[in-house]
Parts: sequence; structure tokens; C-alpha cells
Amino acid sequence: MVYRQPNPSPLFENRFDAGRQLAENLSTFRNEPVIVLAIPNGGLPVGLQVALALGAELDVVVARKLPIPLRPEGGFGAVADDGTTVLNHELVRSLGLTQPQITYQTAKVRKDIRQRSLAYRNNRPLSVVTGKTAIIVDDGLASGYTMMAAIESVRRRRPARIIAAVPVASELAVRTVSKVADRVITAHTTLVPKFYVSYFYRFWNDMPEEEAIKCLREWETRRFKTTPKG
Repeated sequence: MVYRQPNPSPLFENRFDAGRQLAENLSTFRNEPVIVLAIPNGGLPVGLQVALALGAELDVVVARKLPIPLRPEGGFGAVADDGTTVLNHELVRSLGLTQPQITYQTAKVRKDIRQRSLAYRNNRPLSVVTGKTAIIVDDGLASGYTMMAAIESVRRRRPARIIAAVPVASELAVRTVSKVADRVITAHTTLVPKFYVSYFYRFWNDMPEEEAIKCLREWETRRFKTTPKG
């Protein structure tokens, strides 16, 4: 179900509009060997628009937050599809999380990620990123830890550089992600007391996996109408 947000002045109509706006800030990469790696589910419609605008390859890097026990809307870190794990150590200490709790949550999320990866890959091999500019895309940065896990995972595959690109981000998340990305690019960066990515979209939903997979299929259909680089 798609929800209309109460924000009277949203920055984006939806994730596709957000992707088009973000792509305008990434135009300098059009003549480079680039691969766009979207973080599903919500990052795929954004990544689709970026990949089409740049004439770039589109693939996914699956990463998910590690939910806080009994408060699953919050996260204390994130894990990527190759097992790369990034923790918010300060939050872990303040919450008093034990190692067994961390291990349990990590194993649970990794199981879900493996299932998601199978659905997205459909027996396709990992795309080659070696020597390319890898642009990792999501629909927004709240804490930044999911993006950090994705970056650390992709870094192991030896890209020339990694760009973290999102339509909107909190200033704190930009500072956090800048520690591991070669560059962070946003269409909008904001400083608000409580940051919710959904607030900046007129229409928002927790995108179903089926809809996200359609973005990959659409790229496959439309890719030959562009000129892929690299």
C-alpha cells in the first residue's frame, strides 16, 4: 500500500522522482566506467533512474539494519550480503546489548539477506566492479549504517572508488558515511531533530520485493536504449 505523507512540501513525489533528481547531481560520472549498486528494496527505483541517466550497469548490494531487540524500528548497525557487519558501538554500549544478543540478531538478518539475494540474483553472478566507479544508491540516509555496511562489502571487490548517493540525508548520516565512502552525494541534506526518510516523499510505501525486482527487469529492457559505460 502506498501512503500519502502529511508533509505539505515534500522534496520528491516518489522514489522514481527522487532518482531522477539525484541523477542530475551525478551527471559528471556519465563518461566514466560506472556501475550503480542499489540497496533494495527502496533503493532500486532510485538506482534505476540513476543507471538509465548515466547509461550505467545496474545491480544490487543487499544490506539491512540490525534491529534493536524489542524496538525493531531502530537499528544498532547493519549487515551486508557477504557477511560484512558494521556496528554502532556507542549505541550498543548505551543499550547494554550483549554479545549473544548481537550474534542472534546478526544471524537472523543474514538468513533474511540470503533469501533476498537469491530472489534478486536469480542465478546471476556478481557484477564486476573492479576498477570501476561504484555508485551505491539508497532512498535516503537516516543513520547511515546500512550504507556503511554496503560500502565495506563492495570495497572488498576492489572498485576504483565508491560514491554513496542518496536523494536525501541527515547531516549526521553524511558525516558518518563520509568516513568510509570516497564521496557522498545527495540531492538534499538536512538538519532536523528527528530524521525520517519517508517524510521527504509525497507518496511512500514499504516497497514489496516484487516491485523492486521489476526495476531490475525494467533496466534489462531499457538498457539497450542507452549507452552503458564500462
